[in-house]
Formats: sequence, structure tokens, C-alpha cells
Amino acid sequence: MTDTTTDDWAAGLEGPKKKPLTRRAKILLWLFGLLVAWLTLSNASWLAPDPAGKRILIAHRGVSQLFDHAGVTDTTCTAARIYPPEHPYIENSLRSLRAAVGRDAGMIKFDVAATKDGRLAVFHDWTLDCRTDGKGPIRDRTMAELKALDIGYGYTADGGRTFPLRGTGVGLMPSLDEVLADLGHLPIVINFKSRDPGEAELALAAFARAGIDPNQPRFAFFGDARALAPIRAKAPRAWAMDPAGAKRCTTDYLKFGWSGWFPQSCTGGTIVVPLDRQWAYWGWPDRLQARAAEHGTRLLLIGPRGDDHAGMGLSQVQQLTRIPASFKGYVWIDDIYNLGPALRPRQK
Repeated sequence: MTDTTTDDWAAGLEGPKKKPLTRRAKILLWLFGLLVAWLTLSNASWLAPDPAGKRILIAHRGVSQLFDHAGVTDTTCTAARIYPPEHPYIENSLRSLRAAVGRDAGMIKFDVAATKDGRLAVFHDWTLDCRTDGKGPIRDRTMAELKALDIGYGYTADGGRTFPLRGTGVGLMPSLDEVLADLGHLPIVINFKSRDPGEAELALAAFARAGIDPNQPRFAFFGDARALAPIRAKAPRAWAMDPAGAKRCTTDYLKFGWSGWFPQSCTGGTIVVPLDRQWAYWGWPDRLQARAAEHGTRLLLIGPRGDDHAGMGLSQVQQLTRIPASFKGYVWIDDIYNLGPALRPRQK
């Protein structure tokens, strides 16, 4: 006699019998597996060739005073919110640019603004009121008048009770001509504050007066696409980066890089990689570097986007440990004073 109760209970444990996969399902699974394998291998950094060249640190404004970026707008006087100074340098001065080179900057970045007499002053702001003892727009002053000002006048770390750099910056606002005469043999980045292409023409004229060919990869020009038009036409080998173009290239690569296809928008362009989002970039770091090199694209590593108090670049020594050892692109540095020496090999 058969114990049907026991048999039914055992059958219940086994559950309903699974139907065998159809031929079509097997093919789809097989194709899916091949796709996953192909995506993995095609974006595998460890299978990419070793990157050529070396990592280049871009010193933003030379050696500068750091400040709290939280809530900063285009009209905020950042000189009035600096942290207590640990060095005497004033941003964008020749002294600060030289000091950045001495602290292992591979490129020095500075801002320019047109003057009343058709020169370019090396200065961050549109107006003089925040940082100097002058008033009004840069464009309303001649270079000689700007030279008479104290560019350290407005810096304070305690709400205006003390001004530690006041009196130390008299005569230190340089012209682009002076920077090229002193540091034109080095890689530099010129940042146009205006959208006026006339400022790019003034820059090209300064290069001509200095006897320097700007059409070299060691020179870079950042700014609005309209301002960069003369640079792209007359110095096509230089690095010209406009924010909108870099954003378009970066977005396109994040969307389509998985396929191995390199976006046309990135050819000769710039891919911007935040320190805290490296994981999102297909083939990071070596496969992406190989693709970028093949298409004349530059990779720019910037600071993390999750910190409202920090600027665009790296500003903490511990952030350096998050840069892949094999990365040979550009690294935006806000605090070259501390970060540059931190990367030096230790002396035995």
C-alpha cells in the first residue's frame, strides 16, 4: 500500500517542475553573457597599454590664499573670507606664480582682464574694490595706474579686524607681457574672464611682442567659447577649453563610452573627472587615457563635487592618495603650496 500523504508532501517540497529553456531563451542568455564579457574586457583598465607622459599639476592662481567657497557668487568678495594665512603670497602676482613653479606645479594658471590702454592685467576680479585700495572696473584703468595699487589691501581672515597682507602688494599686479617675459618658457594657462574675443586678440599680441609662438601644446587658454574663437583659429595646437564644450564632451562620454565609441564632441576636447566620481568613467583610468590620447583629448582631474566649502581643485593633502598612480593627465590644484611638496619622493 502506497503512502500517498508522504509522497504528496515530498512533491510539495520539490515544487512545480521547471520547464526547460527554449532555444530562443538560451540564445538570448548566451548573447547577454557575451555582451557583458565584451563590455568588461573592452573597458578593462588593466588590459590597456601603459599611459605615456607624466602627471601635470595645474596651480590655480599660482600660490594663493584659500577661502571658504560656501555660498560664493559672482559678486562675493572672496578676499574678505580667507582662512588665516600660512604664507605671504598673493594670487596672480609674479611672486606667487614663481612660487608655484618652485612647489612643483607643471602649469600655472592665472586670470586676465583688459585695461583702458589695451593691455591685459593679470588679476582675478572684474573690479578693484574687493582686493585692492582702488575702485571701479579694471577696464577703466591703464596698466600704469593699476601698478600703483596694493593688491593685498582687502585680504582679511577675521571679518575686517586685521588685514595681514595689506601693504605687501603695492605694485605687484603684473601685465601679461611681464608674465610672458618672466615665465613664458613654461607651460601656462590663461583664463579669460570676459566673453570678448578682443581679449584673446590682446593675448595673441602679447605673445607676439614677447617673441613666443602660442601655437604650442604647452599653452592653454580657458574661457567662454566666443572669447576663445581667435585662439582656436590662430593657435589650434594650444589647449582651448570652454566650460560648455567640456561639459558636452564629458556628458557624451559618460553616456556612450561603455560601447567603446568615442564621442565626436571629445575629439581635441576636454573630459573633466571629479575626484569623487572616477568610478563613473568607462575604462578609468588607463583605458580612458588610451582613448583620449588617440583622439587628442585632455583629461582634467578636479576636486570632489560633494564639498560646498572647497573650490574646483584639490585643496587637501589626503586627496592626493585618491589619484591613480598611473594617471598621466592634468590635476587642478587649489593649494599648490602644500600639495606640490607632498608629492615629492621622500628623501632617504
